[in-house]
Amino acid sequence: MRYKFQITLLALAIGAVCMQGCSKKIDEAYQNPNASVRVPIESIMPGVIGGLTYFYSSNGTGFGVQLDATYIGRYVQYFGIQTDLDSYGEMGGVTGASDNTGSMWGAVYYGHGKNINKIIEWGTEEQKWDYVGAAWAIRAWGWLELTNEYNDGILSEAWNENLSQFHYDASADFYDSCRAVCYRSLSFLNRTDGNVNKENFAKGDAYFNGGDVNKWKKFVYGILARSYIDLSAKNLFAANNYAFADSAAKYADLAMTTNDDNAYVKTAGGLLSATNNYYGPFRANMGAYRQCSYIADLMSGRNTTAFNGVSDPRSWYMLRENKSGNFMGFLPWRGGKTPGLNSSTYPFNFWGHATYNSTAAPTTDTSRYLWQNTSPWPMMTASEMQFTKAEALYRKGDNAGALAAYKNAISLNFDMLTTTYPQHIPVANAITPAVKDAYLNNPAVVPVLAKDLTLTQIMLQKYIALYVWGTHQTWIDMRKFHYTDIDPATGKQVYADFTPPSGGDLYPDNGGKLVYRVRPRFNSEYVWNILELQRIGATNLDYHTLEMWFSQP
Repeated sequence: MRYKFQITLLALAIGAVCMQGCSKKIDEAYQNPNASVRVPIESIMPGVIGGLTYFYSSNGTGFGVQLDATYIGRYVQYFGIQTDLDSYGEMGGVTGASDNTGSMWGAVYYGHGKNINKIIEWGTEEQKWDYVGAAWAIRAWGWLELTNEYNDGILSEAWNENLSQFHYDASADFYDSCRAVCYRSLSFLNRTDGNVNKENFAKGDAYFNGGDVNKWKKFVYGILARSYIDLSAKNLFAANNYAFADSAAKYADLAMTTNDDNAYVKTAGGLLSATNNYYGPFRANMGAYRQCSYIADLMSGRNTTAFNGVSDPRSWYMLRENKSGNFMGFLPWRGGKTPGLNSSTYPFNFWGHATYNSTAAPTTDTSRYLWQNTSPWPMMTASEMQFTKAEALYRKGDNAGALAAYKNAISLNFDMLTTTYPQHIPVANAITPAVKDAYLNNPAVVPVLAKDLTLTQIMLQKYIALYVWGTHQTWIDMRKFHYTDIDPATGKQVYADFTPPSGGDLYPDNGGKLVYRVRPRFNSEYVWNILELQRIGATNLDYHTLEMWFSQP
């Protein structure tokens, strides 16, 4: 028996050697068809940048801000779809086996995820500190965007391959981690040693900042500014506690200050769907969408509470007229059945199709603003940073500083529209310097005296300037004010005349409450992580109405 046992061991050893040798030959002969074991980080970065807006790969698409904005945009009443009683227009949450509103979750954990980890790992080995700094910047952006959309998420255990279920961390931890990662990013972006090289960095960064490290630094400072102003509803901004307001203003000043600094994700265009803007006519995703009544009334002057009914000349750049040349919109919960709309008053779709209920692009593309096939998509702008500064200074009682930042913010937004998005604007409605000056010098828009500036003016002008591209940030702002909070200076709503759905127009699962968060992505969490979802209440029908950490005192 002993002899047979020794023979058996010898056979197993020989078999193991053979298997090892065979395995090595197989690995050499059949390399991973999707990617080599190690690839240049220059080839990873473009896909990671794509994950800021609409990640596109053979393993999954739709990760980034653009797809989730199609749902969240209905919550903030930027736009709606033609469907009557649309559940998102009614502020409903996602139900069933749907990945709707899961795009940011997918972007952070899949589209960015280990791709960022590899850029950091290999970039460190290769001393490409510019790539490493940029990767950390996107990670910081992802942590902040993720927690502001979902509240709880996976932080400490993210990408732990030894786990099949993951613990959710609190939103406060994400804020702390975001800031720590921002400082780490800056430490690498400030390095000029090793293999830092603008031309090489531009290979991977061609569709965002073009290899400009200074723009990346401004983007990081902008993330920090957001991380402070997003908490302005909390006691951290209470009277005589100006630390958070000072930080928001400080980092806003270090971020974008001119439109040349703006961070845009760009697309190449052409005949491939993946290389065109998700919102453009080539991809045909947005034909059923129309602007909401709130933004249309705000900019056309029908909302007389805001800006005393002044008509905004940016309407022709950002919105779509109807056959009569007027700007009308949907109630998000009624869509095409909105009272007062008919074939004459119905707004064109964003591609300019004149048939009142069309979902198609016109024969000749007349798209404007963010609706063109190759429209640059702003991720952060100088105008937004000035509005951030204006709110921060206003909250600490510096009305003079707030007024200067507020006026500059509006001016920057005008200039961004006229220089970056001048396409297909009717000549008679083009913004000239005189038109811009008349608007900025109207005391109903920009008060003459700093003491007359209101929070309503700051937040409504920011609402306009971030139209569509800044949907996620606008939702943060609106939730900070619980949609209908009162501005103490005016005794009226901060978001003047904003009316959320109520009664039978509010989604039944809400239990009479408004929407504050979206649930985690179904295809990962509700399939594999159900116990953790139960722990935080995410299996309850009204989970989407639970208030966010950032919006609570």
